[in-house]
Amino acid sequence: MTKGQSRQSDNNSGSMPQTPKYAKTTADGRDIEFSQELADADDIQAQARSNAADKRAK
Repeated sequence: MTKGQSRQSDNNSGSMPQTPKYAKTTADGRDIEFSQELADADDIQAQARSNAADKRAK
């Protein structure tokens, strides 16, 4: 190998160059897809706890 060449050919291993920046991170950690019609009691309780935690954090 010459100077400037390396065995590691993938220089973008830490990034995803084809993915837009907004898709790499989630805004607030919430699931985007949620159906209120299919929610059971545990889902509703978890949603209430999440909303209460959001209010405490603000």
